[in-house]
Amino acid sequence: MQIAIFQVDAFASRPFDGNPAAVCPLSEWLPDEKLYAIAAENNLSETAFFVKQGDLYELRWFTPQVEVDLCGHATLAAAWVIFNKVGDDAQVLRFSTRSGELRVRRSGTGLTMDFPAKVPVRCEPPPELLPALGLTTADVLATDDFIVVVADEAIVEGLSPDFAKLKGLPKRGVVVTAASRSFDFVSRWFGPNVGVNEDPVTGSAHTSLAPYWAQTLDKQTLSAQQGGTRKGQLRCEIAGDRVLISGESVLYMVGEITV
Repeated sequence: MQIAIFQVDAFASRPFDGNPAAVCPLSEWLPDEKLYAIAAENNLSETAFFVKQGDLYELRWFTPQVEVDLCGHATLAAAWVIFNKVGDDAQVLRFSTRSGELRVRRSGTGLTMDFPAKVPVRCEPPPELLPALGLTTADVLATDDFIVVVADEAIVEGLSPDFAKLKGLPKRGVVVTAASRSFDFVSRWFGPNVGVNEDPVTGSAHTSLAPYWAQTLDKQTLSAQQGGTRKGQLRCEIAGDRVLISGESVLYMVGEITV
């Protein structure tokens, strides 16, 4: 059996930036064990699979270890493939996912995803969290992830976490963020719990980061950059209880899987 595969650098305007995702269009769903095996073989932070059903697309996302409830960069990559390689001429794509219906529309030179907002709340962090990040003090909030707010973007850039200590914390992942001089805010995201030590650009994390920084900076539209060695850029807009997350994507590779 042959399956097309596309590797797309999401939240990037040129190859080798942003966050790479694999995208596999399917005519029907394969057994879950095959989906897990393909994602593990790809060994990227996310592999997206989609099946067209009527006027929407069923969409699922897999890390090398687990299926996740929401992934931004792989949704952006999947939409790019549907628009540019599948040839769907719609202005807006509708996706059926584990996080409900998500929509992606054409937007200038990029695409805009419409995701549910998640407002973070302050919490008492586990005692091992800050030491695992090499920090002594920070504000900590939580949604799906722990959100660690530090005083300067140089702290974010210089992080060297102990991933073994981060693994097992009672959240999906950990995002460290700060206000920025070049963007409204910057961040880095760490997820050893889901088999991804560091994800270069995590669209789903911005469903929490954007509401936090919108309130903190009193702005409804924000520019953001995420990543360590490899970085990508996003534009976030608060729209009621939704976050509109925009970015560009670049095709890196086209291939075929034999299973």
